[in-house]
Amino acid sequence: MPLLPPPPPERDGALAWVRDHLGHLACDDVTASSVRGGQAAADTALATLDLTGYAARRNEVWPPTRRGATRLSPYIRHGLLPLPAVWAAAAGAPPRDRAKFRDELLWQEYARHLYARVGAATAHPLRFEAPVPAKPWPREPWPQEMACMAATTQELHTDGWLVNQTRMWLASQYAVRAGADWREGAAEMYRHLLDGSPAANRLGWQWAVGTGTGKVYGFSRWQVEKRAPGLCGTCALRRACPVQDWPDAEAGPRVEPPAGLAGGVSDAGPEAPQGPGAPDTVWLTAESLGDTDPALAAHPGLPAVFVLDEPLLARLRLSGKRLVFLAETLAELGVDVHLGDPVEELRGRRLAVTHAPVPGFARRAARLDVVVRHPWPWLRRPGTGSLRSFSAWSRSGR
Repeated sequence: MPLLPPPPPERDGALAWVRDHLGHLACDDVTASSVRGGQAAADTALATLDLTGYAARRNEVWPPTRRGATRLSPYIRHGLLPLPAVWAAAAGAPPRDRAKFRDELLWQEYARHLYARVGAATAHPLRFEAPVPAKPWPREPWPQEMACMAATTQELHTDGWLVNQTRMWLASQYAVRAGADWREGAAEMYRHLLDGSPAANRLGWQWAVGTGTGKVYGFSRWQVEKRAPGLCGTCALRRACPVQDWPDAEAGPRVEPPAGLAGGVSDAGPEAPQGPGAPDTVWLTAESLGDTDPALAAHPGLPAVFVLDEPLLARLRLSGKRLVFLAETLAELGVDVHLGDPVEELRGRRLAVTHAPVPGFARRAARLDVVVRHPWPWLRRPGTGSLRSFSAWSRSGR
């Protein structure tokens, strides 16, 4: 595939670029989120971060003016804001808010440790079968006549970002109460979320539906009235609410956990630059698109290349919003952008790359001439201990 023209830096240009070159890969019309892609937007978001009141307001949902969530997650997911930098930025926050915010960063790190350890097994129940509701659910899993579901799914589909509280609502409603396959719901959320990743998205669903912990998150009207006061009053079903009471489903029976969950070696990558050297190209991946990418920073004189993986994108069918976010990010980086199979597009180049703790990177890197691999910027470098429990892992410091 020939080199694509550079994505334009302005939003209208990025929209047109995605429509022209990637529109055939999107699951919907190509529009833009209110969250802009690119290092400048990421740096501004971090520089203006104010965590005062975060612990109390991070789960507030409606109206949006009550929210305390930071919306940094899309920049964290694509490496524009590495976790160590975000951790450091919280240093001056009030103690309770700092502790809660850093706990959320640790959750992101834990998800990466787990994905690096067990990979595709995160698409299957980790410890328990999915719950089975006691009564059949007669509606769609996310009924649009319910104001809470309509507002949340609309925000997912139009903006590509949700507060954590509503992510749990959607997961619990879909799998715990409606009894639908949690993997299908997770895939739908992944397609649209700007911060969607197999690591964090799957783990969040497994936590909510109980397949990872044995405890289901019981979404009901109570959460809506607490976190979105007034929303139920707008609902056509306010006098016949189908989620008035707690769901009665419980986690299913135990399953054999994937190899490595109780202990093992994770794909952590090197602790220092590794390889014979003399690269001629910097390879950037979707995990690390910031201007502080270690390989990019170490080789400023080399051309940098990013390959939009067309076979993968054709399978995933991501939302146009996600593709626009990527285009805006690539426009600021000023890298060469290709569309095709990364192995074919990068064949014959001597590559410097930052290690990415995801299975797809390992498969592709093994088929390419990677002459220097730079360390991934871990917040906590993976160890060999158990990953069965986030709480135990976070306390262990591993």
